[in-house]
Amino acid sequence: MAVAVPGLMSVLEMERETETQQFVTADELLELSAWDENRYELIHGKVRSMPPAGAEHGYFAMSLGAAMYVFASDNLLGNVFAAETGFVLERNPDTVRAPDAAFVSKKRLPARLTGKFFPGAPDLVVEVVSPNDRADEVQDKVQDWLSHGTQLVWVLEPKSRTVTVYRPDGTANVLQADGTLDGEDVLPGFRFPLPKLWG
Repeated sequence: MAVAVPGLMSVLEMERETETQQFVTADELLELSAWDENRYELIHGKVRSMPPAGAEHGYFAMSLGAAMYVFASDNLLGNVFAAETGFVLERNPDTVRAPDAAFVSKKRLPARLTGKFFPGAPDLVVEVVSPNDRADEVQDKVQDWLSHGTQLVWVLEPKSRTVTVYRPDGTANVLQADGTLDGEDVLPGFRFPLPKLWG
């Protein structure tokens, strides 16, 4: 059910606008997030809801994100961002994606972070596949990241206990449950044994 808030579009109104091709902007989406606790992405100006993740999903995203944060912080490499963070990939119409975890190198960070979405794509993205995620939607997301500057995308598949590593040059490799994630040139020196993740 949509909630009426003075001066702000309701989710229902946003959906109607996108149906009639009156695209929603990144700033309007940010306004929505100020009063609506649900998560949304913006794909070519169209609002897409993101239901809350299950416990397993959240655990995997946090476990890997926390390891990335500690490593990046200890080595002064940049910042790691949590799942709620929106990244603006396109303008007119706007696209805002929100990965499960993300890393941005120190050289690409602005002098000061603001309350707005991050301008541009992260250097490294973590996506955890949920049971209701369609394969084509996951691939669309991967291609969105890579085509807008992300250098590594890690897609965790809890069901098969695998992680697929995608790169902008089109190469990809699948790590099995006993494999080790490598930050390569993006998060140099970072190595994460996957058995720690699966338990």
